Parts: sequence; C-alpha cells; structure tokens
Amino acid sequence: MSLLSGPDMVIHMGNHQASLDGVFYALSDATRRAVIHRLGKGPATVSELSKPFDMALPSFMKHLRVLEEHDLIRSTKTGRLRTCRVNPKRLHAAESWMAEQRALWEARSDRLENLVTALYQEEKSR
Repeated sequence: MSLLSGPDMVIHMGNHQASLDGVFYALSDATRRAVIHRLGKGPATVSELSKPFDMALPSFMKHLRVLEEHDLIRSTKTGRLRTCRVNPKRLHAAESWMAEQRALWEARSDRLENLVTALYQEEKSR
C-alpha cells in the first residue's frame, strides 16, 4: 500500500513516469545499450568504450551524455582519463517496471487460459 494519496500520489507517479521515460529513451539506442552492456562487466574509460564503434569520438560522446543525463552511468575524470561506471539503481527501476508489467500480463494470460479451458469443458460436456 502506498503512503501517498490524492494529488501527492499523482505527482509521485508523474515524476516516476518521467524518470522511467528518460531511462527507456536512453536505452532506445543500440549504441547506448551496448555501452550499458559493456559497463555491466565493470568500469571502462571512454576510449575503451568507444573502440568497438565506427563513429567519431564527438558522436560517441553524445551517447555518453544521454546516458549520464538520465543517470544510467556516472563518470569521473582523473587526469586525461574519463572512466564510466553503470548506475545499477536506474536500471533496477526499469527492471522493476518491466517485472510489474510481466506479472500483470501473465495474470491476464492465466485468466484467459482458465476461461478457455472452462468453456471447452462446458462445451465438451454438452
């Protein structure tokens, strides 16, 4: 049960939805998903991350900025090296939302299966 109700609940849901929108927007690009996948193995420098991609560094940096703007990755600069790390909390938020949706649709599918089975049994018994 939520501790929020009324307008507070709507504001919280709106903020949560906007937050998820940003996560899914950032993950909508294959390059950015590949960066997240790579960072799942551990931190990496920008040059390490950009190596597999056939694009200029400024173009690649735009992808990193999107990921950072939506808090999916964080970076630190030491001297001339910028090292990126994944922010698992943001990924967990998206994962939780998808798990909720999966549970909802599985329950609907189970109810439909039960209905079809009941109708079949009823028709069979006639």
